[in-house]
Amino acid sequence: MPILSFRSQDIDIITGKKTMTIRKLWKNPLKKGDRLYCYWNLVSKEKKKIFEAVVENVELIKYINLKDNDELAQKEGYRDAKEMVKEFKKMYVGKITNDEMFQIITFKKLDIDDWKGKKIDEKAMITQRADILFDMGKYDKSALCYDAALKIDPDDTYLLNKQGDNLSRLGDFQKAIICYNKALEIEDNNEYIYNNKAIALLNSGDVEGALNASNEALKINSNSPVILYWRGFILEVLMKFDEALEVYNKLIKIDSENPEVWNSRGILLTDMGKPEEAIKSFNKAVELCLDDSEIDANTLNRMGNTYVDLGNLDKALECYNAAIGIEKNNIDCLLNKGLVLMELGKFEEAVNNFDKILLKNPDNEDAFILKEECLENF
Repeated sequence: MPILSFRSQDIDIITGKKTMTIRKLWKNPLKKGDRLYCYWNLVSKEKKKIFEAVVENVELIKYINLKDNDELAQKEGYRDAKEMVKEFKKMYVGKITNDEMFQIITFKKLDIDDWKGKKIDEKAMITQRADILFDMGKYDKSALCYDAALKIDPDDTYLLNKQGDNLSRLGDFQKAIICYNKALEIEDNNEYIYNNKAIALLNSGDVEGALNASNEALKINSNSPVILYWRGFILEVLMKFDEALEVYNKLIKIDSENPEVWNSRGILLTDMGKPEEAIKSFNKAVELCLDDSEIDANTLNRMGNTYVDLGNLDKALECYNAAIGIEKNNIDCLLNKGLVLMELGKFEEAVNNFDKILLKNPDNEDAFILKEECLENF
């Protein structure tokens, strides 16, 4: 029973794109028609059967003709021959001589009904891998896995929704919307799919469409914090500030311990020209962060801007310093700090501040001009 083990990152294996592999010649060489039992990570706790296959062709090649062959290496899933050789040295103990033989195995993946060994839930296996890759932020690879799972079950709403989320993260909002629409054709009472569609429409520039999708989500669940949060943001983009504030106020009653909600409300109140109320919201957002690592530099930067509007430059400077303490190379925070230092007449400190920007980004025109203005006032 010939067994092949693949690396878990060999995503092309489960999508059917990869139908070839290169292995050192075995004591009992493979031949056309042999059945293969294929696994991921065979010698680890993560061992998982992925499919059975039948050998279609075996070509023998000497190591000397293989070790510099970039084309074959890339077909095997490596960047180049150098990376393939490095992996071979891990796989095969001892020195590989130039005359040693390798086999280029071409195979055909079998339908699960034709397996002789233990059958698996192929869709569940692929979906699990897709979810892991999604959580790791490897969206290109997870998209391939969700596609492979959807070929098995094209009407699975979980997969359609997840593929929509995945495509949104890749910036392909139109394809994401198609996924959400198909999912909603099957399950039209799912508020979270409507909300995800709203986010994709918003990111694609269709703000009115986003609001319509949010309306549908709200009909199903009018108290969902996630739906209300995005609805407030959509209304804010549409410049419907009073309606957005109503949403954030309702959300605070439901989820009063969420710093993101208070932060968003603070931004909105700033845009509405209500800096005193905005400061209260920003302060609440900072207060709710359990430790410094949870405090967002951009929140502190916005709070500083609001203090500037109120004419409280010392408080603004405190906010910018705190923000820079979190993100020392945040250009917006550094520029704002420099401007406040100029307003306070601390031109030498302001110059040092602008120098930090120019050291990282010599082409920053704002920092250059403001520095020149400071030098004139020394």
